[in-house]
Amino acid sequence: MKRMDWDFFKGKRVFVTGHTGFKGSWLCRILLQAGAQVTGYALPPPAGPNLFSLAELEGHINSVLGDVRDLPRLKEAFQQAQPEVVFHLAAQPIVRESYKDPVATYETNVMGTVNLLECVRVLQVPVRSVVIITTDKVYENKGWAWGYRENDPLDGHDPYSNSKSCAELAAHSYITSFFTQGPAVSTVRAGNVLGGGDFAHDRILPDCVRAVQAGRHILVRNPASVRPYQHVLEALFAYLMVAQGQSENKDLAGWYNVGPEDQDCVTTGQLVQLFCQAWGKDAAWEDRAEPGAPHEDSFLKLDCSKLKTAFDWRPQWNAAIAVEKTVAWTREWLAGGSAAQEMDREISEYKEGF
Repeated sequence: MKRMDWDFFKGKRVFVTGHTGFKGSWLCRILLQAGAQVTGYALPPPAGPNLFSLAELEGHINSVLGDVRDLPRLKEAFQQAQPEVVFHLAAQPIVRESYKDPVATYETNVMGTVNLLECVRVLQVPVRSVVIITTDKVYENKGWAWGYRENDPLDGHDPYSNSKSCAELAAHSYITSFFTQGPAVSTVRAGNVLGGGDFAHDRILPDCVRAVQAGRHILVRNPASVRPYQHVLEALFAYLMVAQGQSENKDLAGWYNVGPEDQDCVTTGQLVQLFCQAWGKDAAWEDRAEPGAPHEDSFLKLDCSKLKTAFDWRPQWNAAIAVEKTVAWTREWLAGGSAAQEMDREISEYKEGF
């Protein structure tokens, strides 16, 4: 299987939920480079710095503001867009936020997915390929030292992870109940993504940037936790590859992990140390346990053999490179440079090796 034909998306009508978010903004920027006709559907971007605005997407894509929990509004946007390819990224993505508001987390992550699939099911649109983005945290975490495979049990612990497990089950039901003769649908479970333009709270590198900007030490609450950290482009190019592949060969539709090589899974402490080295100056961190903090799994790796076998895929940028790229983007933005041009530069660089 060839990995991806960049020309596949040229002229394609592509529908992206969650396009105002971190991943969604990067994905839309890639699709613009590829010549796609993009419609995005999402909540307004957050106040303050946000990647959607910095990526200069307004006016270059059809941006529809709406909530994935609002099925009539989503149907209207979907019908007007007449998409051929769909990427479902809209989500409440923060673990600690899911403890604060589990109801909204389940409503967004489960019913948002159901609503998207319902649009595919009932509307007369020419969809051939649907990629639903979940997370590496969908698995029942047993704390073992090897990576989880796609056939391991789903049972995320916290409300965010569990809601994504439920979204996986909903997608499986729609596939087997309604799409055996219809469009190809896959779910993709990505590890923790890094990259320029992530301004979310309770994410490690954005927290690092805020700390050094304020002249503070970076406080790391779980430095020994192991996570499959990867640059955002690793995950996004995998999504694009799956979307194209299953559109041309429905047998490729399924469930896929995407993450770094096993030796590139690092602890949070190691990741923060990489950030300090890349940032330089007085960047420093300290271990600061948080009493009474909600549960977070301490060890998580992914086995990506299925993606490698089906698509001849391999990750390109390890954790150190991912951190260096994030720091480079951040410094360009802080210096008043063009975030969109920096994104295009990194996308082009990544594409050369893909």
